Amino acid sequence: MADLQTVSALVTGGQANAGPPLGPTLGPLGVNILQIVNTINEKTKDFEGMKVPVIVSVDKKTKQWTVEVGIPSAAALILKEAGLQKGSGTSGATWVGDIPLDSVVKVAKLKIDSSYAQDIKSAAKEVVGTCLSLGIKVNGKNPKEITPEIDAGKFDDKFK
Repeated sequence: MADLQTVSALVTGGQANAGPPLGPTLGPLGVNILQIVNTINEKTKDFEGMKVPVIVSVDKKTKQWTVEVGIPSAAALILKEAGLQKGSGTSGATWVGDIPLDSVVKVAKLKIDSSYAQDIKSAAKEVVGTCLSLGIKVNGKNPKEITPEIDAGKFDDKFK
């Protein structure tokens, strides 16, 4: 496996192309860049418009390659749920959106594998914290009010 070269890049979901950062790095490896880009776009189309981490591994001898797609950041997923391009520049003072707790749970489930959280409930609290820093309310409330409600077990049925 010493001849395996990996290229990590952050691409816009469904919009990767042969330009930087992929093209210049993959070109010298002698692989079909277009095939790789098409594969990345196919695998990232559900994250359209979001920054998605991808890892392309190329075996320099056989020219065989694989594409691994990561999960976008919690912030990117929350913004998508809220239908926003960016969060508030002044979190806690300006609210730019509101998402239902179901969206928080959806993001928590996507992020659980890359989170330090032990369970969906804990991951959801991390997501709520991200909502706070983005200036996005949860269930119409300040995220600071939602965390104690989660702790109190108010939404436990959603975390199963």
